[in-house]
Amino acid sequence: MRSILTDELSPLELQLCLQSAIAPRPICLASTIDSDGNVNLSPFSFFNLFSTNPPLCIFSPSRRMRDNSTKHTLENLFEIPECVVNLVSYEMAAQTSLASCDFPRGVNEFVKAGFTPLPSLLVKPPRVAGSPVQLECGITQIIPLGQGPGAGNLVLAEIKMIHIREELIQSDGTIDQVKMGLIARMGGDLYCRVTEENVFRLPKPLHHAAIGIDSLPLWIRTCGHFNGNELARLSNAGSLPGEEELENFRKLYPAGSQMRDAMILHAKELLAGNENEAALKVLLCCPAP
Repeated sequence: MRSILTDELSPLELQLCLQSAIAPRPICLASTIDSDGNVNLSPFSFFNLFSTNPPLCIFSPSRRMRDNSTKHTLENLFEIPECVVNLVSYEMAAQTSLASCDFPRGVNEFVKAGFTPLPSLLVKPPRVAGSPVQLECGITQIIPLGQGPGAGNLVLAEIKMIHIREELIQSDGTIDQVKMGLIARMGGDLYCRVTEENVFRLPKPLHHAAIGIDSLPLWIRTCGHFNGNELARLSNAGSLPGEEELENFRKLYPAGSQMRDAMILHAKELLAGNENEAALKVLLCCPAP
């Protein structure tokens, strides 16, 4: 691996490196307004959810690298401490990128980027009509992180109201994340997009302590057929299954070490289908080397 001291890089080199390495990053398309009523709309990929009680997201309008100036979004927030965080779908990608241009102060990026404004219910800045989810926020704190080019300013935005496009809400009240189709920022000109093909499911760890990889039989851990991800899936159980639970699985395979390869293959197929418990049971019925 190459090891790099951050203080040996220029701010621009460091920015290019970190934005490529720490990715993908969700995008906050923030609408703000100044004390004269001028609306601003600008995207930020230094953004995420940081708390649910209180409901708090944070984004960071950094100082411009070329001249160390601050962004209009930040200046507006000091005047009117409110914003709307509009989430960005694939259909909005090019318009969102266009809104990132350094237009002169007072220019409305809704107009420049062709977005339709919607009145907010609790805050003054408008929402973006095409955004699948819009968060009306009050600013609780702005924390400057430095005074040089590239220095961030952490904007702590408390979410007061959530607007969700109706067709995205599933029968259980959750959001259909694939249908929402969000994009995320990579480094340089690269983005990524949420689609059915590029998402995967991984059952959450048990609420109580899982047995852990070290509790799996030694031969499973060392046979070389399972990578770290697969071993973690196998060990995400509260306890190893008992003999009664294994009985039905033993009936599937005749005794004999010649079945080991077939059982390992079956276990890997079960893991690929997120049938982790069944995969573990198959392997525990497998004759050890």
